[in-house]
Amino acid sequence: MRYTGQVKNGVVVLDGKPALPDGVRVTVEPLEPGPSRSLAERLKSVIGIAKGLPSDLAENHDHYLHGRPKK
Repeated sequence: MRYTGQVKNGVVVLDGKPALPDGVRVTVEPLEPGPSRSLAERLKSVIGIAKGLPSDLAENHDHYLHGRPKK
């Protein structure tokens, strides 16, 4: 048997609310690809919120994280 539906708030909602018993295993196969977002788009909510970091952090992160000599 095949059911169709859509994702709402991260949950698969089947059309017609078929009576499937709790615990039944199902396979979900997307019919169309989801939106492709860049890493910057996915991390938008946290980009730029860190304050008080050293100005050379990008170049010398090994120094600050692991104590290695600065470049």
